[in-house]
Amino acid sequence: MILENNTSYQADERGYYGDFGGAFIPEMLYPNVEELRSQYVQIMQESSFQEEFKQLLKDYVGRPTPLYYAKRFSEKYGTKVYLKREDLCHTGAHKVNNTIGQILMAKRLGKNRIIAETGAGQHGVATATVCALMGLECIVYMGAVDIERQAPNVARMKMLGATVRPAMSGSRTLKDATNEAIRDWINNPVDTHYIIGSVVGPHPYPDMVARFQSVISEETKKQLLEKEGKENPDYVVACVGGGSNAAGLYYHYLDEPEVGIIAVEAAGKGVNTGESAATSALGREGIIHGSKTLLMQTDDGQITEPYSISAGLDYPGVGPMHANLFRSGRGEFISVTDEDAMTAGLELSKLEGIIPAIETSHALAIFETRKFKKDDIVVINLSGRGDKDLNTFIEYFEL
Repeated sequence: MILENNTSYQADERGYYGDFGGAFIPEMLYPNVEELRSQYVQIMQESSFQEEFKQLLKDYVGRPTPLYYAKRFSEKYGTKVYLKREDLCHTGAHKVNNTIGQILMAKRLGKNRIIAETGAGQHGVATATVCALMGLECIVYMGAVDIERQAPNVARMKMLGATVRPAMSGSRTLKDATNEAIRDWINNPVDTHYIIGSVVGPHPYPDMVARFQSVISEETKKQLLEKEGKENPDYVVACVGGGSNAAGLYYHYLDEPEVGIIAVEAAGKGVNTGESAATSALGREGIIHGSKTLLMQTDDGQITEPYSISAGLDYPGVGPMHANLFRSGRGEFISVTDEDAMTAGLELSKLEGIIPAIETSHALAIFETRKFKKDDIVVINLSGRGDKDLNTFIEYFEL
């Protein structure tokens, strides 16, 4: 595919990625969102902010994360596969890059109460972690179903001093937790900052979260130059639910047409089974959580309940950046079933001694069907480690 030179896949000043994005919010939320929108870029560019952010990423999170050549995995699939090891971040996933940035933002905006939503629990843990670090009150909304299947992360949040509030409505998963968090924010507009965990929600959240996560691709460029003598791989691959880990890996490659972008979604039990979270295949334009994007919905616009064995991909929409990548053809979207993802996760464990999160396992699964050239350089974002998913792996494979 040839891209026009003047095409950019970054957000414009109104928070739109092509046709997708914007801020569709109730009037009562306008002051909160506008306060953030009018100041986020300026605050992020302040030298004192950058200095504190980079210092915490280095000394607290443990960055830069390694770019690891997966030798045995590469040999099996006949191509060069590198893993960007976000699983080695403090708290076990990429989520902490964003929560560090947003807690520093909240402090500069004078907010002392933090709320968040979480699906797999990684964002909840990352938020609880930075609230403990900064001594701020933390309330995390989590679907009741996810609370059951991600019990270790619930315990971690409580140990870190957070209050975990179950969402009992709808499918009692990520979508419903987000709804509860938004209600809280409307009711507590003055002292509360809502740390959204993905590139979703009203502008400026998708752009702000992507900027905080862009450290992933920034490091990847430097590391590839060292290892391969060039900054750009042939492909970057990431799993996509809301899509923050993907946004971070894609960020500095979005406008580099020679780099192929591959997004991997959760097909659940099959794209057309009614138990899926494959938004690119099933979604239509709609508005969810304050953003215009692709959304799984019925003919009369009611949101369809998503399904995935992975709590972090169990979302009926996708971030507006990714909706635009799909609509424009800039991104190649692949849907992977529960079964194929679980098998791929077990395979990486046995080939490389790395147990990945089930979210990441979806990205690893494409190699069975998506073929690459022998000299292609493929970078996969290993977005999280599999500790939180051990019970699911144990039950699935009867280990």
